[in-house]
Amino acid sequence: MFRIGFGIDFHQLAPGNPLWIGGVEIPHHQGAVAHSDGDVLLHAICDAMLGALALGDIGVHFPNTSKDFENIDSKILLAKCVELIDRRGYKVVNIDSSVCLENPKIRKYAPAMQQAIASVLGISTEDVSIKATTTEKMGFAGREEGLVAYANVLLQKKS
Repeated sequence: MFRIGFGIDFHQLAPGNPLWIGGVEIPHHQGAVAHSDGDVLLHAICDAMLGALALGDIGVHFPNTSKDFENIDSKILLAKCVELIDRRGYKVVNIDSSVCLENPKIRKYAPAMQQAIASVLGISTEDVSIKATTTEKMGFAGREEGLVAYANVLLQKKS
């Protein structure tokens, strides 16, 4: 049996904050405003995994009101999502994702992101797709006020 999930995450950007995307710190003068490390891509993947099994969203499992998750590395949250789906007898087959921001350009960081994500999920980097796009200077992402990530995940029941 297969299950498909979709996730989305947004964060505002502010000067001086670190910018984490896909488990990789990206050099930039702005970073995410967040309770955790603000990694929009990992958060979208977490939401997709949870959604595929109707387990709620990332805020249900890792509330931004809890000190336990303050400044937490989102790879830890992703690993906890892997544990949740594993306990229900599922594994990740593949991820397809898109990150939308005007700057910085992140294409050159995609292989490192794929490696970081694949290692947490226990899958091949060939099963982790990361695409990057802009909004052609339109909207909050175009004005460099924030960024957004979208992720689809395919889960398979373990035999």
